[in-house]
Amino acid sequence: MEAIRKQASKLREQVARQQQAVLKQFGGGYADSVFADEGEAQQHSKLEKLYISTRAAKHFQRDIVRGVEGYIVTGSKQVELGNKLCEDGKKYGVENTCTSGSTLSRAALSFAKARSLMEKERANLLKAFGTQVAEPLRAMVMGAPLEDARHLAQRYDRMRQEAEAQAIEVSKRQMKLRETSGNGDMISRLEAAESKLQELKSNMGTLGKEAVAAMTAVEAQQQRLTLQRLIAMVESERSYHQRVLQILDQLEREMVSERQRIEGAPPPVIENSMPPPPAYEEVNGIFMRTPTVAELVETVEHFLAEAIQSYRAESETELNLSTGDYIVVRKSNSTILSLCG
Repeated sequence: MEAIRKQASKLREQVARQQQAVLKQFGGGYADSVFADEGEAQQHSKLEKLYISTRAAKHFQRDIVRGVEGYIVTGSKQVELGNKLCEDGKKYGVENTCTSGSTLSRAALSFAKARSLMEKERANLLKAFGTQVAEPLRAMVMGAPLEDARHLAQRYDRMRQEAEAQAIEVSKRQMKLRETSGNGDMISRLEAAESKLQELKSNMGTLGKEAVAAMTAVEAQQQRLTLQRLIAMVESERSYHQRVLQILDQLEREMVSERQRIEGAPPPVIENSMPPPPAYEEVNGIFMRTPTVAELVETVEHFLAEAIQSYRAESETELNLSTGDYIVVRKSNSTILSLCG
C-alpha cells in the first residue's frame, strides 16, 4: 500500500511539471501568473510537508502499538510461568517432610510469596501498557481527525490539478482568440473558462487553508499524544521496577537471615546430669593402696600418737616412753615414726 502511495505521489509531481511546461509553452501573461501567487505556493509547500510529517508520525505510532502488543503477549507468558513457580515453591513449603529442620520450607514460602507479588506487579504493568499506551495510539492511528485531514489534503491536490488544467485551457483560448479575429462565441467561451478558473482558484485557496489547519492540528496532536504515551510507558515501567526491587530486597533479607541462622547455630548438646566416671588409675589408686604414716604426717601440723615399744631417754631433751603411752607429736623424724608405727 505504501509503495502505491509513493508511486501516486511521483505521478502527481510528473503531471504538475508537465502542466507547468504546457503553461509556459502556451504563454500568455495571464497563464504564467495563474499559480505565481507566493502565498499559494507557500501553502502548497507547507501542506506537502505536513502530509509527510503526519504520515511518518502515524507509522511511528503504529510501530509503538505493535511493539507494546508483542511485549504484552510475551509478558503474559512470563507471568504464567512465574505463577507456576510460585505454586511449586508454596507446595514444597507446605508439604515439606524434611527431618532436619524447616529452614528451607520457610525460605520456599517466602520465595513463593515474593514471586507472587512480583507477577502481580508485572500483570499490572502489562495492563497499563495496554490501556495507557497501545489503545490511545491505536485510536489515533485509526481515528477520524487524521483521516479527515488527509482527505482534505488529497481534495486540495485534486482541485489544484484541476485548476492547472483549467489554466491551460484558458491559455489555449486566449492564444486562439489572438490569432483570429474572434467572434462572440469564442469570447463567451473564454470568459466562461476564465470564470471557472477563478472559481477553482478561490475554492482551492479556501480548501488549502482548511487542509493546512486540519493537518497542523493533527500533527500537533500526534506529537503531544505520542510523547505523553511514551512518558506514561516509561513511568509505568519505572514504578514497576521500583516495587519489584523493594520486594526483592525484603526477600533477600529474609533468606539471608535464614542462612545466617543455620550457619551460626552451635552444634546440638546432649543433656546429662550425671558426672563423668573417674579415671581407671584413680579408681585403682583408691582401692589398692593405703597411704603410709609418713604421707599422713606430711599432711598435718601435729598429731596424737601411741608408743608401740619402750624407749629410754638418752638426753635431757628426750622422754622416757613405755609401751602404750600417748604423746602429742609436733615434729617427727625417723626415730619417732619407728616408735609410733
